[in-house]
Amino acid sequence: MTPAPTFTTPAWNTIDTLLLDMDGTLLDLHYDNQFWNHRVPEFYAEAHQVSLEDARDVVHQNFHRVAGTLDWYCLDYWQNTLKLPIRELKRQFIDLIQMRDDVPPFLKEARAAGKRIVLVTNAHPDALALKNECTQLATWCDEQYSTHQFGACKEDQLLWQRLQRHVDFNPKRSLFIDDGEPILDAAHKFGIAHLLGVANPDSRLPFKTFTRYPSFDNYAALRPIMSPL
Repeated sequence: MTPAPTFTTPAWNTIDTLLLDMDGTLLDLHYDNQFWNHRVPEFYAEAHQVSLEDARDVVHQNFHRVAGTLDWYCLDYWQNTLKLPIRELKRQFIDLIQMRDDVPPFLKEARAAGKRIVLVTNAHPDALALKNECTQLATWCDEQYSTHQFGACKEDQLLWQRLQRHVDFNPKRSLFIDDGEPILDAAHKFGIAHLLGVANPDSRLPFKTFTRYPSFDNYAALRPIMSPL
């Protein structure tokens, strides 16, 4: 197996725009993993009067069915499919919503260096609003976009085409950071020149291994960020 490219600090003078994922990249993925993988099956078992084991099977089969599509990230889809008040249930665990400690210093420096900071998340707009409500994330971003407004998720080339037309970023002078390798694959196919993976999206789980892209586990590794030459 070919080893993943070695991580090196980005050549910041070649980068104007930061395209940043949200969950697992700027925010700790622990909240989402806990909610979807553990709490939702529990709620499903209680609401539909089935065993927890059966509930896990139903929920995970439904997850698998739409993985990699916009439905996977859609709160309306899951409320209708699982017959659960997903939006209300998500609010029961908002104490778990946390920004990564290493993110604010990185974004502060990026802004001081004149980089354009664009959040691009597959999360539903209501999920994005909840994360903004519980963190200071919006204050660090120049722009925020849910892929739902473009009708396609980041795994789909259609998203990148529509996003580029709307945001008008230069793929050759952009850095995209995400915790999902298939999503990085899609960005690479579109032509984004600088790609990085986040090795520790969930602070409570073991590190991930990226096979096709360099990855890092602390944003301090990306600093210092130099102003464009």
